[in-house]
Amino acid sequence: MAELGQKDLMTFSVGFEEANGEKGDEFVYSDLIAKHYGTKHHQIFVPHQRLMEALPGTIGAMSEPMVSYDNVGFYLLSQEVSKHIKVVQSGQGADEVFAGYHWYPPMLGATDPVETYAKAFFDRSHATLKTQLNGAYMADTDVSRALVEAHFAQPGADTPVDQALRLDSQVMLVDDPVKRVDNMTMAWGLEARVPFLDHELVELAGRIPPEHKLAQGGKGVLKEAARLVIPSEVIDRKKGYFPVPALKYIQGPYLEMVREALTNQAARDRGLFDRGYLDTLFADPTQHITPLRGSELWQVAVLEMWMQQHGV
Repeated sequence: MAELGQKDLMTFSVGFEEANGEKGDEFVYSDLIAKHYGTKHHQIFVPHQRLMEALPGTIGAMSEPMVSYDNVGFYLLSQEVSKHIKVVQSGQGADEVFAGYHWYPPMLGATDPVETYAKAFFDRSHATLKTQLNGAYMADTDVSRALVEAHFAQPGADTPVDQALRLDSQVMLVDDPVKRVDNMTMAWGLEARVPFLDHELVELAGRIPPEHKLAQGGKGVLKEAARLVIPSEVIDRKKGYFPVPALKYIQGPYLEMVREALTNQAARDRGLFDRGYLDTLFADPTQHITPLRGSELWQVAVLEMWMQQHGV
């Protein structure tokens, strides 16, 4: 947009306090882009108190339970952005279209694609889930694995990588990252557009051989294109996720909040989770992080808080 002559472009980045030694912002990279293009940049720092205050509104804005930490980031970011403009560009979809996640490289040449995908992507097995949920809520069969098997069995994806990308772009992307951003922006009357999901771009990406997308640690072809326009420091940094460390390493008032939600009368009446499992999480929440770097305690808390807030 800047190269086409657009003046006074606004850019926005949100960050949080660190927790457990983990940094809570990506300001160093957003500042690089803002300087590179001379934008009117808004760096939004969220202290713990404001984060806590925003959680009920964030959960209220969810159309369904969403466990990613960045929901509250998008919620607070959208609140601030909506004070200035009404339409924004968002980068959702680049990882799912150009193979940016860590579970895609193992799929290259996989002899058992479903098993390989499950090992790399699932955050817990069906057997593990049985130890965490009240048995009355457990399905007899592994429905998650059955979903993957059904999608992978469909024709039209020539390689295991393409099978994974198709599943992620048609199911996971639609029902998680895109819905997440849509819910949080709409809560403040803000419209987020997703240029990486332009259908012509997605169709082009689908025709690119997997090894080209997996190059350079993932998103290889996109990184090569980006080198023509943005600083390499942004491109070559370690892959990360939208950081909200206080919700990953739950301590202090955050622990008190989730403990209350998971032990109040509504939670006890529902009896969704195994009590021993919850006690284990309460005892040492920072040690129970899933393979996809999610807090098990935050995941169960969001589900229960969402049901209580929405009267389920």
